[in-house]
Amino acid sequence: MDHSQRHFLRPWLLFLLPALLSFVVAGPVRAEPHHDSLVRALAGAAEPLRDLRPLEGMVGSATIVGVGEATHGSSEFFTTKHRLFRYLVEHKGFTTYALEANWSAGLRLNDHVLYGKGDPRTIMREEFQESYLIWHTREYLDLIRWMRQHNLRHPHRPVQFMGNDLAYAGPRLFDEVTGYVAEHYPRLLPEFRRLYAASRPTGGVEETIKGNLRRPLAERRAMAQDVQRALALLERQRPGPDPVRHAWIVQHARAVAQTGTEFSYDLFDPAQVGAAMRYRDQVMAENTVWWQRRTGHRMLLSAHNGHVRLETNNPEQYPKVQGTFLREMVGDDYVSVGFTFGRGSFNALDLTDPAEALRTFSVGRPARGSNEHTLERVAPNDYYLDLRTAPPAARAWLGGTRPTRDIGNAWPAGPEPLRLLSSYDVLIHLHRVSAADRL
Repeated sequence: MDHSQRHFLRPWLLFLLPALLSFVVAGPVRAEPHHDSLVRALAGAAEPLRDLRPLEGMVGSATIVGVGEATHGSSEFFTTKHRLFRYLVEHKGFTTYALEANWSAGLRLNDHVLYGKGDPRTIMREEFQESYLIWHTREYLDLIRWMRQHNLRHPHRPVQFMGNDLAYAGPRLFDEVTGYVAEHYPRLLPEFRRLYAASRPTGGVEETIKGNLRRPLAERRAMAQDVQRALALLERQRPGPDPVRHAWIVQHARAVAQTGTEFSYDLFDPAQVGAAMRYRDQVMAENTVWWQRRTGHRMLLSAHNGHVRLETNNPEQYPKVQGTFLREMVGDDYVSVGFTFGRGSFNALDLTDPAEALRTFSVGRPARGSNEHTLERVAPNDYYLDLRTAPPAARAWLGGTRPTRDIGNAWPAGPEPLRLLSSYDVLIHLHRVSAADRL
């Protein structure tokens, strides 16, 4: 087992494996001459980030606004999303912040945001483990605390927090389902207990994820079949007297089945990684749309650039991404917002040292020929622009494919080829970023 294979076993494979598979040393980038007319065209479309009023027109009537990040560990991406969410809450009636985190983690944080249950620091420490450790930051704690304070000030229009991901299904989901079954379909309770016995976690997030990865593939697939059967059995039952509660219980059972299904892929077989990642992105989109349709909320969806964009830039490893699914499911009710940046630092897993959880890394000026090299020249301060309404000269340049920083939760990683125009509706460019404040 070589160094990179040993590292597979450490963090959650579904996040880290694609980063490892795609890690190559970037070759020399062909220089691209800058044209003053192009920069002027981009500058004419740019809006200073200090003024968010033009954002209202860019968002329009969208019900889901996906906001990405060019690294998984830079403070300014998180704080800018917090600022955008507050503005959308106050001016556009948004009421849910959705995060690339587990469904069960979202429920726990939402209980705090809505009802003050639990201590947010404790919940974050317990839920944001393994690759989700990237969310265990002061910036996200500040967001959760603001959401709670908002709800105390505005009890008749509360905001909510949701997680749309699938790596871990907490014990609460199993207990909610079996409790409901005991209440309404008691004859089925022994069967649900049998089907859930192997999958219900007895430890924390990190312990459970690592334990699942250590199980033989045949065992994981048998577990997946059991939780899928439980979902199908519940879906066949007539709803109880409260159809809303029934719908939520079915969704909890669905989240359990989603986790089991993801681990049924052979995550050590590169040929299956693409299928696993496609399934994950599809599930994140489906969970988001389920929440939006069930609640009627307008939502900010926070994830990596690679998950919110409208097309994949890596069809082998990410055959179809969340943003593509969302655009197909809800059309123009989904708006995609991407981030780029000039230079700065970020937290990430160190692929060269498996003993280290997270470290802080830095990158300097963007290379000539990259998208960021031109974007750095557009305005002296941070800005954003609507790619859909940019002038023809700007759109022609934005439609070209160039190297672009696309840093996930692991480093080192080379630039990725990206076509901005067809990837996002709106682009935010920050000149400098700094590593998030880890708790």
